[in-house]
Amino acid sequence: MELKLVATCLFGLEKLLGEEIDDLGCKRVETIDGRIYFEGDENSLADANIRLRFAERVFIDMGSFSAESFEELFEGTKALPWERFIGKNDAFPVKGHAIKSKLFSIPDCQSIVKKAIVSRLSDKYGIKWFSEEGTKYQVEFFILKDRATLMIDTTGAPLHKRGYRPDSGAAPLRETLAAAIAATSRPREEVLLWDPFCGSGTIAIEAAMMMRNIAPGLKRSFAAESFSQIAPTVWSEAREWARADIIKDCGFEAWGSDIDGEVLAIAKQSAKRAGVADSVKFFEADALTIKKPDRRGTIVCNPPYGERLMTPAEVERLYRAMGKVFSTFEPWQIYVLTSCENFQSLYGKRADKVRKLYNGMIPCNLYQYFRNNK
Repeated sequence: MELKLVATCLFGLEKLLGEEIDDLGCKRVETIDGRIYFEGDENSLADANIRLRFAERVFIDMGSFSAESFEELFEGTKALPWERFIGKNDAFPVKGHAIKSKLFSIPDCQSIVKKAIVSRLSDKYGIKWFSEEGTKYQVEFFILKDRATLMIDTTGAPLHKRGYRPDSGAAPLRETLAAAIAATSRPREEVLLWDPFCGSGTIAIEAAMMMRNIAPGLKRSFAAESFSQIAPTVWSEAREWARADIIKDCGFEAWGSDIDGEVLAIAKQSAKRAGVADSVKFFEADALTIKKPDRRGTIVCNPPYGERLMTPAEVERLYRAMGKVFSTFEPWQIYVLTSCENFQSLYGKRADKVRKLYNGMIPCNLYQYFRNNK
């Protein structure tokens, strides 16, 4: 079954996500901020949900069209082949977003899209009333600059919910963003990765899963597993292949340290659930008193930045102290994610590279220090 697919991601992760989609053997069609359009089949759909580390959701792209008026939105939606997926008893709730478009009222757009799908299915099935008691096909519209894209969600709970972290610290880092930070630091078997502000341990766990080639969605379920158009064997085979690809003998090691013993207990349990407990070592330590071990390594961290933990004044003192402590770790590479705009001046050193990322809705920068590394 040929499918047009869409993978969405946090802003700034498009390049990493695109490379992952290439690795699946799928053809990329278009990339815009926060989403990548690509072609595949039902096997690609299952692989994308199970294997993509940087995606938030995977959608079936039903089609796109110009929508400057409600009439155009109705007619464009009605022209799409909804009966290809939605049966006469199935549920098809509608939600969506509109950005920089003449149609900006989300409730009105939801109503129009719903009516258009009902009209289409009424014509196809010869019925006027739909019980919507069957399989749920979540319809989502995305209207950007007066162009509407209509999709069906295949993921369900967002992909950053891997299933290994039911509990977290006070300010958890989304798993997809943690994976991106870890990937940017180029984890290697011979190089220790240390997060001295590890909290619930997400960066260290994601790095270890990456190095062990453990598919992030291997232990969770997806909305499209209930779709009648996709045989159960597609999912079972995709999981079987993903399990076969896990690297069992891996020399990679990550450390996670924090001053909060309670959150470290959560981190240890998460690492166990993720299948990387033997690759990650968690321990209690103050990030401002740590010492460089006699080995090659990289510091990768997401310290507090005054949004949810600590006051701005406390954060400034922390960053000044960090700069002094981390300077003793040269020639290690250092990667720091923060929303603090004057981080470099507080830290006392200009970064070799700065990358714009988003932690939820918070704009952040990933400050990268790597030129002294040998």
